[in-house]
Amino acid sequence: MSTPFEEIAGLDRLVHDPARLAILTALSACKRAEFLFLQRLIGLTKGNLSAHLSKLEEAGWVVVEKVFVDKKPKTFARLSDEGRREIAAYWEQMDRLREESARWQPLLPEPSPAG
Repeated sequence: MSTPFEEIAGLDRLVHDPARLAILTALSACKRAEFLFLQRLIGLTKGNLSAHLSKLEEAGWVVVEKVFVDKKPKTFARLSDEGRREIAAYWEQMDRLREESARWQPLLPEPSPAG
């Protein structure tokens, strides 16, 4: 049986990466977000945000939509159903790990008999 600390060290980097975690968490709070709004909200460069969105899109967690609004191109991102499940499961796992680590007690070796 592993400790909560070993489980934390083995978290899925696709979701646990700080930038991707910020993207997934922001998108979980809304139906969809416009690219530039998401960029300002999270504080990433356009290239960084685009690269992270691509990774999340490849995983099937994010859907990127390119549309024209008043003849201007706009890019929107939203969580897929799978992405919503993944981020919800991640936060549930983090809550559980936080609770387990707060209760964790190291196993101490049995004292050897006095000889």
